Amino acid sequence: MIPTIAPYAIPAPPREGPAPWRADPARSVLLIHDMQRYFVDRFPPQHSPGRELLANVAALRAACLARGVPIRYTAQPGRMSRADRGLLHDVWGPGMTDDEESRGIVPALAPASPSLVVTKYRYSAFHRTDLASTMRALSRDQLIVCGVFAHLGCLLTACDAYAHDIEPFLVSDAMADFTPEDHAMALDFASRSCAATPTTARVLAWLSGTGSR
Repeated sequence: MIPTIAPYAIPAPPREGPAPWRADPARSVLLIHDMQRYFVDRFPPQHSPGRELLANVAALRAACLARGVPIRYTAQPGRMSRADRGLLHDVWGPGMTDDEESRGIVPALAPASPSLVVTKYRYSAFHRTDLASTMRALSRDQLIVCGVFAHLGCLLTACDAYAHDIEPFLVSDAMADFTPEDHAMALDFASRSCAATPTTARVLAWLSGTGSR
């Protein structure tokens, strides 16, 4: 089961890691990760980190729409069979039901088309999905990741992007997690191992052509 999530201040991004990447609107895809009501409703929207999560993901989405950057969403299916759920069942239980109120993306971020939603069955958005082939078809080799949860699906998706030679960006203040320690761990591991960890402001500057590394 997902634990109760207490408000916390989003940790400062870690010192920049060795990767020299900067997000390019001609190369990027924005991935809005698991922003389903089942998960997002666990964060009070008037407190950190829920407040920043919703505002910063919305800002990234608006900037990408304005600049023609493709957007994809992940969403977990409800009422998975035991076979589909696999070992997730042992750690997290049966998961969400098939109630659309729980499964749906939060209304403020709703996708323009169901075709933009990647149905995922494990932490990584690349596992058993067509995300990698979609990015190849779009001639995109950068993935901007935001959403929940930082140390689970967001981090593992970044690791898999790196393994596919796709440059990952974990947007440090456009994610949320169970605890500030989990959030900080995800950023620290990613920055040292597989991803850039910029703030929303820096990504917006890059997308507008005004930012530097």
